[in-house]
Amino acid sequence: MQKMLSIRQELEALAVDYWYEVDANGGVRAHEFYTADAIFSTSMKTRQGQAQIQDFYRIRRQRGPRLSLHIVQNFRLEQVQDQQARCGYIMSLYAADGEPVLPSRPPIMIAAVKETLLRQPDLSWRYSVRTLTALFRDDTPTTG
Repeated sequence: MQKMLSIRQELEALAVDYWYEVDANGGVRAHEFYTADAIFSTSMKTRQGQAQIQDFYRIRRQRGPRLSLHIVQNFRLEQVQDQQARCGYIMSLYAADGEPVLPSRPPIMIAAVKETLLRQPDLSWRYSVRTLTALFRDDTPTTG
């Protein structure tokens, strides 16, 4: 039980760190959180491999200033086998083009996130699959 709790905490912290990288740095290093052949799927598009993920965030930054907050909630560790783990959580996305301070609004999307991670030789975890499924959204465009 202690090992599972430790892995859960590690993976939840990794999810928070990933979305912080996206929110605070525009995802400059986001591709480094993934395996070389990872799959990142949103309601709009699927990207495969670190290069496509890196390109997505590069294009996102080129659009101009964007303020985003990806909030991770209800984190659950679903399965751990050997060097693989599966988890899920709810992500609330607050986002708009522009710089702070922007008008306050409800989240533009609430999504169910499912992730598969692989343990690396250095004992870190990397995402091999991340799927975002929109549950609620308004008419504000997302960049995903």
